[in-house]
Amino acid sequence: MATHFEKLVADAKKNVTEISPTEAAAKMKSGKAVIVDVREKKEWDEEHIPDATHLSRGTIELEIEEEFPDLNKTIITHCGSGGRSALAAESLQKMGYKNVRSMAGGFKAWKAAGLPTTK
Repeated sequence: MATHFEKLVADAKKNVTEISPTEAAAKMKSGKAVIVDVREKKEWDEEHIPDATHLSRGTIELEIEEEFPDLNKTIITHCGSGGRSALAAESLQKMGYKNVRSMAGGFKAWKAAGLPTTK
């Protein structure tokens, strides 16, 4: 049986567009998108995606407008495995961001795809 968190994530995923880590990497490399890591600071400090921006899930709504004021900017959220990023993406859409994506599988999938990480 699904936990309440899993149900919340499943509902969020119905409302957001997920993209693969390789697609996210290509969009960031081409300058067409920014990747926002919504994991906790401790997780970010251990290892993260080069050139990603860290805005933890707990404060993203407070900090996003200062970091990315353009509501048309393509923002790709990611977390450890895809749950928190779906919730964050849904929240940003409710705030008026028009091009938000959630990275399917999160950081685990990014690493499994052999994409670069940094410490």
